Amino acid sequence: MRLDEFDYDLPDSAIALRPASPRSSARLLELRGGEWTDHFVYALPDLLRPEDLLVVNNTKVTPARLSGVRRRDPIGDQPPSEAQIEATLTERLAPDRWRALAKPGKRLRLGDVVRFDPEAATGLRAEVAVKDAEGGGVEFQFYKTGAALDAAIALVGAPPLPPYIASRRAADAQDRRDYQTIFAKHDGAVAAPTASLHFDDALLSALDAAGVRRAEVTLHVGPGTFLPVTAEDPAEHRMHAEWGEIDETTAAAVTETRARGGRVVAVGTTALRVLETAVARAGEGSGAVDGALAPWRGWTNLFITPGYEFRIVDGLLTNFHLPRSTLLMLVAALVGRNRILAAYNHAIQSGYRFYSYGDATLLWREQA
Repeated sequence: MRLDEFDYDLPDSAIALRPASPRSSARLLELRGGEWTDHFVYALPDLLRPEDLLVVNNTKVTPARLSGVRRRDPIGDQPPSEAQIEATLTERLAPDRWRALAKPGKRLRLGDVVRFDPEAATGLRAEVAVKDAEGGGVEFQFYKTGAALDAAIALVGAPPLPPYIASRRAADAQDRRDYQTIFAKHDGAVAAPTASLHFDDALLSALDAAGVRRAEVTLHVGPGTFLPVTAEDPAEHRMHAEWGEIDETTAAAVTETRARGGRVVAVGTTALRVLETAVARAGEGSGAVDGALAPWRGWTNLFITPGYEFRIVDGLLTNFHLPRSTLLMLVAALVGRNRILAAYNHAIQSGYRFYSYGDATLLWREQA
């Protein structure tokens, strides 16, 4: 398996900069076996069966992109200095401490204080407590803690839009709504589980009327979702770990669905990865059989590539993914590399919109 086997050409005009409105009016490409059909997301109740179970990710995106100013007082003959700093919070380490990526990292040193609220409405400030020897990784010790810190970040932070959107336009107030799913409950993600962005109240009502059930998992999407695969042999790629949880209610719903012959459909690659992680971990020491799922919580760095044997998920609702990405490898594992690349080519020729704010695919394993 080589990295270049997961490449394709996409015109810039196909990258969606805003989501469809209403959300469920996005286009939907269904792929079953070697055949694809064109739909809209609002047709989902007609494409699923009453005994199917949709599993969604209820993580909530933190407005983790902060703009600030680093000021240094004069020292000796050195004049005072200022530097504009952009920081993306990536992992909470304590009630008052976050790991972050800072740009330009070379402008920061240990002990520097960055004010992320120039208007002083919240007094959001942080000290550089740890700095990576290379790159822009830092740990910020904030002067606020707990709920007060959360409130300040929510007030002045911006959604951490993916680079392919952020490079074309700045985040704005509309993104605070658009880049959050209808299922969002638990803070901790620095990127949205974008397949769930297609759901709105009208679609949920139609799914309920059709008898399609839903269950929730949590996987806090980390910054690794934006990192490209650089190793020519994907087996050498190191996945970043992300924290997830499956509670008793969802574990029971999945197990019962599988027992009566229903299909488990993951909404997004994040939901799929946490489900497959949980059943694999359960099987390591308990003798769990395929289809049985127990409550689970912990960290996962599961990297799914062609040849992976799926044990829980029968179908996947997901967006179109970047060339040479771990997520393109995941969907290739589910339906086959040649099939997914052919479907992507059809989507490009048919004017589908790609990536986080783009259209969706509904992918089925052959036996589903």
